[in-house]
Amino acid sequence: MTDTSVAKVAVVTGGASGIGLGIAGRLADDGAKVAIFDANGEAAVEAAEKLTADSAEVIGIRVDVSDREQIDSALADVRTRFGPVTILINNAGVAGYEKFLNISIETWNRFLAVNLTGTFHCCQAVLPDMVEVGWGRIVNISSSSTHSGQPLMAHYVASKSGVVGLTKTLALEFGPKGVTVNTIPPGFIDTPMTRDAESHGYLGEGVDFHAARTPVRRVGRPEDIANACAFLVSDAAGYITGQVIGVNGGRNT
Repeated sequence: MTDTSVAKVAVVTGGASGIGLGIAGRLADDGAKVAIFDANGEAAVEAAEKLTADSAEVIGIRVDVSDREQIDSALADVRTRFGPVTILINNAGVAGYEKFLNISIETWNRFLAVNLTGTFHCCQAVLPDMVEVGWGRIVNISSSSTHSGQPLMAHYVASKSGVVGLTKTLALEFGPKGVTVNTIPPGFIDTPMTRDAESHGYLGEGVDFHAARTPVRRVGRPEDIANACAFLVSDAAGYITGQVIGVNGGRNT
């Protein structure tokens, strides 16, 4: 069943900056009520305040997505203020660069806890809302590195690859319930995380060098990912599920 009258209530994890902030702003512009979840609670509140200045309905809540109790508590708040959650964007993540033989089990577990288990937690926590109303949209932000791997990022690539597998499985299980589940693996996007990696020398010759070798000849922007999300959560995308939608300027085809 597809019910276009269902209220659009969105949760965007990791929504206080970068790609997540771009997505939160776009969904708010499109009329959704938006809850920004971010481990940096102050930044989440500030981001929400900036977006509400444009008459959008947005709230910011401190949430570490590796902590199920924090997720459940925040969702209870969202439901009280806005109603059932019908759109979920799993964007929260941690990234880092380290030689494989130097990755500690603590670091490995942290990457899995945030990038993969955090996605699991959020999906499991909101899907009952979507099933009850017979309509839902989930977009999981994975990574283009899952296509080819990436040196020094075994923990990151492995966790994001798990997100792709989870997406495909949930799409099959919940499609009959009116819920679509897709994943966007961003390409080379200009975010604070990307610039931090550049400053530490992890991007070789830097952002401009890679942008010049991208087929569309520019670096990606958060709004590029936001635009794709906006379509995937729309009623128009109701026949699209279980898909890996690359937004990468042609770097991975």
